[in-house]
Amino acid sequence: MRTTITKDIAAFPNFTNQLLSWANQFREVVLLDSNAYHQKYSSYDVVVAVDAFTSLQTDCTNAFQDLQQYQSQTKDWLFGYLSYDLKNDIEDLHSDNFDGLAFPDLFFFQPKKLFLIKGNQVEIQYLRMCDDEIESDFEEILSTTFIAHHPSSITINQRISKESYLLKVSKMLEHIQRGDIYEANFCMEFYAENTKIDPLEMYHKLNAISEAPFAVYFKNAAHYLLSASPERYLRKEGLKVISQPIKGTAKRSFDLGQDEHFKSDLAQNEKERSENIMIVDLVRNDLSHTATKGSVQVEELCEVYTFKQVHQMISTIVSEVENTTSPVEIIRTTFPMGSMTGAPKISAMQIIEALEETKRGLYSGAVGYFTPSGDFDFNVVIRSILYNAKKEYLSFSVGSAITALAMPENEYEECLLKAKAMFEVLR
Repeated sequence: MRTTITKDIAAFPNFTNQLLSWANQFREVVLLDSNAYHQKYSSYDVVVAVDAFTSLQTDCTNAFQDLQQYQSQTKDWLFGYLSYDLKNDIEDLHSDNFDGLAFPDLFFFQPKKLFLIKGNQVEIQYLRMCDDEIESDFEEILSTTFIAHHPSSITINQRISKESYLLKVSKMLEHIQRGDIYEANFCMEFYAENTKIDPLEMYHKLNAISEAPFAVYFKNAAHYLLSASPERYLRKEGLKVISQPIKGTAKRSFDLGQDEHFKSDLAQNEKERSENIMIVDLVRNDLSHTATKGSVQVEELCEVYTFKQVHQMISTIVSEVENTTSPVEIIRTTFPMGSMTGAPKISAMQIIEALEETKRGLYSGAVGYFTPSGDFDFNVVIRSILYNAKKEYLSFSVGSAITALAMPENEYEECLLKAKAMFEVLR
């Protein structure tokens, strides 16, 4: 079905940037970049997929059923996203808040052209209908240069004022005190209207200041995602399933001693650890729906990882599945990810919907891929800029976990810390 060749790219240090600039001519583009961040679970340094041969685009109604049929029939590489609002396909829920972006709820495509980079080699896989273009495309990529346009500053608006945010978090705390929930992720949107940007330029700037392990450049016609996500949602390797939720954030410092102090404080912070452990319990329960008996294990609990912008507390939960278990069913029974919802999950999502003012859409959803064998890897869409070029609407959202120990003012400051990279890029 595919023709595969391997090329040495050791002599081309800017190959990834050249490849993305070349890829941007196509209607459908996905770049997934690990930014050479050391990870226990990883297949490639960079993956680029372009030009849909087939695709699936739908709203939330029967979305997982449609995706399962598409994935099982295609049995090829598929790239795309799951929006947060697919929750409405899983549970009796609704998304009635304002939506300035108007992205489809689900989109996947089977790429004609695929590039898998590991170290100094790129594996090129083309569908046989276009494999005669491999050599000419490779030469074209090597001759491509990226030209920065240095766009002007963008005026960013805040959907929820600070005063309103503090009031809403207080209402969420009332729900916790009543026992309706014991944790929920509350988010707010920043946006710009009537705005023209160069998405590729914005992605390069965002990636340069973040260098996140699950970075994404995504394009589907006029819909763009520019992501500096540090978080994996779910990965399947053979019969093993891996989830790595993030809960717990601390700022960085240029002073090495102070930076180490911030990291140590995060590791010992009672509130941050309780947030993380609550979500670990939720993920263990989610994975148990498809896991073989006794296979759900916590490999890492509340480990602190360092990124360019922040320190983060991450846990790793794994399980084993039967070889007859559908990959899409593993995703459906764990979606949306616990780190972006709360616990109990359904109650948390209902309260989130009532208090937030923006439809989340792709934010706090997932982007990734399926392999021909049914393995997959998906990130969590956070620390991301979303853009509808046709509507000239730009959006990014940030959030934090609210627990009984939360102080509204501190949660607001955590949101601004998470928004820092996006503000730097846009201003």
